[in-house]
Amino acid sequence: MKVLVIIPAYNEEKSIVKVCTDLEKEKNNVDFTLDYIVINDGSVDNTGKICKENNFPVINLVHNLGIGGAVQTGYKYAQKNNYDIAIQFDGDGQHDAGFIKNLVEPIQSKEFEMTIGSRYIEELSEFKSTKLRQLGIKFLSMILKLTTKKKIYDMTSGFRAVNKDIIKIFASDYPNDYPEPETLVAVIKRGYKVKEVAVKMHEREHGKSSITPLKSIYYMVKVSYAMIVRSIIESRNK
Repeated sequence: MKVLVIIPAYNEEKSIVKVCTDLEKEKNNVDFTLDYIVINDGSVDNTGKICKENNFPVINLVHNLGIGGAVQTGYKYAQKNNYDIAIQFDGDGQHDAGFIKNLVEPIQSKEFEMTIGSRYIEELSEFKSTKLRQLGIKFLSMILKLTTKKKIYDMTSGFRAVNKDIIKIFASDYPNDYPEPETLVAVIKRGYKVKEVAVKMHEREHGKSSITPLKSIYYMVKVSYAMIVRSIIESRNK
């Protein structure tokens, strides 16, 4: 079985070496082929140069496409190279490579088609994000329950694994801004089984989140609307 880790990275020169080094080490701890690809999303720092100097596999985007465009590039790469499972994995060091096998196992056993690394279903992770963001996550979880009848606790987790069928979907259709909640609606409405898996996440050591309190309000309104619209579209397409 072939598994690809997709690492979207924008100006992550201070963390990308550790992220890739941890993934290299994890290759020895799993019983499947584990590859990774850095999607250098038009970084203006030395992210691309560092990847080249360290021979990290990388796709250098000429312009900054944003998180959705960068991740979709990774899914297109996964589809083209016939990977069985693709995993999103942040380039800022917040995700723990040691939990990759935990996300893969439910898909490998064909019990589920998608898994989500969650901070909130068990007390494994001391890092939970800000109180404001946690409140927003709970609100989005409520919207998901209303639109799909499925409860997911860590709605914005960027640590996710999907099977080959969903790789194909995401390679052709993936939202650009804050895509995790909207894609969850699409996947669940299409009948795919989704499982949350307890993982440990770390607070980023370098840089800062692009989501400010003001942006959080914009995020909530835009994503909630997108989730509802996506639910309507998916229901009509059944």
